[in-house]
Amino acid sequence: MLSDIPSETPPPDLAALAEDHYFNANPPPKDLDKHIKLAKEFIDFHAAAGRRLVLVTSGGTTVPLDAEKQTVRFIDNFSAGTRGATSAEYFLEAGYAVLFLHRQFSLLPFSRHYTHATDCFLDFLQEGPNNSVVARDEYAAKMLGVLRKYRDARDRNMLLVLPFVSISDYLHELRAIAHLMQPLGPRGLLYLAAAVSDFFIPPDRMAEHKIQSTDAVDSVKKNSNDGRGVRTPSVEEEETFDNFDSSPAVPRSKRLVIDLDPVPKFLKNLVEGWSPQGMIVSFKLETDPSILVRKAKYSLDRYQHHLVIGNLLSTRKWEVVFVSPGSKDRWIRVPFNKNGPDGAPLDTEKDEPLDPKSLPEGDPPIEIESLIIPAVQELHTKYIQSYGEKKEQA
Repeated sequence: MLSDIPSETPPPDLAALAEDHYFNANPPPKDLDKHIKLAKEFIDFHAAAGRRLVLVTSGGTTVPLDAEKQTVRFIDNFSAGTRGATSAEYFLEAGYAVLFLHRQFSLLPFSRHYTHATDCFLDFLQEGPNNSVVARDEYAAKMLGVLRKYRDARDRNMLLVLPFVSISDYLHELRAIAHLMQPLGPRGLLYLAAAVSDFFIPPDRMAEHKIQSTDAVDSVKKNSNDGRGVRTPSVEEEETFDNFDSSPAVPRSKRLVIDLDPVPKFLKNLVEGWSPQGMIVSFKLETDPSILVRKAKYSLDRYQHHLVIGNLLSTRKWEVVFVSPGSKDRWIRVPFNKNGPDGAPLDTEKDEPLDPKSLPEGDPPIEIESLIIPAVQELHTKYIQSYGEKKEQA
């Protein structure tokens, strides 16, 4: 009988198992429910209007080293959120609603023009008539233009800003928002510009309190004689733990050895389960030009998403490369005029990274995001059209 034939056990879904394990072991941020409510209202509003919506992730993610709920020490990266904040403005100009998921205190759309300046923000202002505060004359026109764009985006409910801090916060927020974007179908775009940590410390291995810089606390506990387990170390004891000890060999008690686990790669989960109909764009930052395109293609092949934007740390403001399925690699560069060492014009159309030494000094004349976003929008349009064609054929 058919019922007597043993059925084959399907292979385990490793991506789903990794997802369940990570999110069960790492608690969500305290404001997640509030953020979900705000995001759902924002997404539903634009889904009903048939509008395109982009989730822009921006800034770095911290990796707490101690006391998860009252972290003192953590690992961070250099990202200030420039790419994400700038891209968000150009997406708004292109007619997208923007849900901006950013590292708390990193750059924000519009305000970035002043908070990222070398001058203090107050240097842009002066006292006006009747104890008012006004922009200085030399900055007034630009500030008015930025203010009008910002107010237009907020007044028309085109921009929602939500913060995160740690890698765990980020992944909880990303998963929740991606699920909420499913009603958008192919009109949803996920533009993952955040600099996401590759390693973390699981909560069950994290110190409950601040990691001490010395073992003085242990000495205090062992020598306690006041009945409460507390004693003030002597000057001699304090000097024993001086970080400027001239001894050439640093005692192991003074070292901090950190054992980190790799953060699970959830891009596969994002593509297949969290937002299966949305177009997904990831970034690949490298410092070695010889591996940039290869690493971008590997990521694309591994996760089967729709676009990888590769960039080098030294030239990221001047050029990026678009790597997408079935298409020739496309280099997008800020145009500039400069001759090579032999006086001949440089080939800025070549299909490989430019030599950083060939670039002009200073910042580019235009923001490269002003070129990136129209190119992404073009690909998104094709993606929506092809999705519609597949639906009709089905």
